[in-house]
Amino acid sequence: MTDLDNPAQDGMPARFRPPHPLSALLFALFLGFFLWSLSSAGISIGELIEGLPNMARIGAEMVPPATDRLEPMLRSVLVTFQMAVVGTVIGLILSLPLAVLAARNHTPHPVVRAAVRGLISFVRTVPDLAWALFFVASVGLGPFAGTLTLIVDTVGFCGRFFAEAIEEVDRGPPEAMNAIGAGPLDVIVCATLPMALPSLINTGLFALEKAVRSSVVLGLVGAGGIGAELATSMEMFRYDQAATIVLMIFVLVMAVETLSSHLRAKLIGGRG
Repeated sequence: MTDLDNPAQDGMPARFRPPHPLSALLFALFLGFFLWSLSSAGISIGELIEGLPNMARIGAEMVPPATDRLEPMLRSVLVTFQMAVVGTVIGLILSLPLAVLAARNHTPHPVVRAAVRGLISFVRTVPDLAWALFFVASVGLGPFAGTLTLIVDTVGFCGRFFAEAIEEVDRGPPEAMNAIGAGPLDVIVCATLPMALPSLINTGLFALEKAVRSSVVLGLVGAGGIGAELATSMEMFRYDQAATIVLMIFVLVMAVETLSSHLRAKLIGGRG
């Protein structure tokens, strides 16, 4: 065999191989489904072109952003951030014991693990807006409904990733503690959680970012925060006020993401 017959010897990538018939069939099915979905999505270039003047008109009415209701808007932004922080912190606290029960290496019984995993999957599957509508109908309009929604959403998000982080820890220290007679709770608190802590913190920071973005949308259905102000401005055709709100949301989200990225970089640097 010559070098030309074996390109890998020269550092060249391997020659492209024809796909397996089953893979080709699955790709063809996916492509057909995508084209079908494209037609069902109602995408129309003509309607988009017809809507461009309306987009330009709305954009023009957004400039300059209005400042006549700046103070109540700032209060609503603060409420949005408070909802996100409270919902995330309480959700993280609730997620940790659920994650321990759902982790393969610490669950008391496989049935318990399956039940907790199923609960977390159910919570994560239901959309945020559905939870928001449920809590608005249950406790009424306002930030409390939004906070409850964010708690449930954080449990669904963090419960899964916390459980995976706990399952991936090195088995040596927990087994050593078991060998010297430590109880299950001692093993979890003194061995498993300290090793999983960097991953847990990283997931918690992502959950906070997610909660800030979600809390804006929840206000659109009456769950409090700046989203309610945005919905009111759009309904009253006050696009200049809507522009101000969008800029406030942008600043809030960017500030939270910047802080979160800084903390994650510190965490990774500390581990290094």
